[in-house]
Amino acid sequence: MASSEAQMEKMKFRQNYRNHWHTDLLRAPQSDPLFCCFSLWCGPCASYILRKRALYNDMSRYTCCGGYMPCSGRCGESHCPELCLCTEVFLCFANSVASTRFMLQDEFNLQTTKCDNCIIGFMFCLQQVACIFSCIACITGNDELQDASRVLNCCSDMVYCTVCSCMQTQHKVEMNKRDGKFGPRPMAAPAVQQMSRLDQPLPPTIGYAPPQPQAYPPKQLPPMYPPPPQQSPMYPPPPQQPYGYPPPPSQPHGYPPANYAPSGVGYPPPGYPR
Repeated sequence: MASSEAQMEKMKFRQNYRNHWHTDLLRAPQSDPLFCCFSLWCGPCASYILRKRALYNDMSRYTCCGGYMPCSGRCGESHCPELCLCTEVFLCFANSVASTRFMLQDEFNLQTTKCDNCIIGFMFCLQQVACIFSCIACITGNDELQDASRVLNCCSDMVYCTVCSCMQTQHKVEMNKRDGKFGPRPMAAPAVQQMSRLDQPLPPTIGYAPPQPQAYPPKQLPPMYPPPPQQSPMYPPPPQQPYGYPPPPSQPHGYPPANYAPSGVGYPPPGYPR
């Protein structure tokens, strides 16, 4: 129960992968037509080669159906992995192709495109419809239904073989990309970078253009002739004040001030009504 739940969680997690296959199912025959024909006429042999290559030719890592089935790890794979792999690709061909696909997806975080999902879903639906028609024709004994079921079974087998051939070609192209047969690996490690330290007078120049050497003595620009006219200030300069403190008084000190009324005037003034 726990293993099945873990497999379901892993299937949901594959939908969030960000990378894509190097080629989709529609363009897989164009990418490698010879291997596509080989996988069409000898699918189990192609599945054996691809599974061994997906394991980096290390059969000590082999597990039946890639560890995705309940019987994985219980078939004595560690004693004779080559024989177990041959049995898997001939007796469980569909599971062998799907297991190799899941291994590559989990290794490189590959997400299946919507077009590929539609092709694979159409293959499964056609097989289910053909199976239903065969059951109905077997129960009823109707000759017309039996003929229709034979046609559907033939069509579903053709679609199944074609899709599996394209799928295995897609796996081979992806492993060619992994092994660097299309050029340098896209996931190569970046160049080593240096960090500036406190004891360095200048930071490292990695990632920046190197500084240009300067001549000594430095070149001086020639003066402009005629010199630019000086602009007059917008406001007059403030008046200059004489130095010294306190400033000289503008009026003589004393009380009362000079323009004060004479002290001889009484109160109330004359002529005031009493």
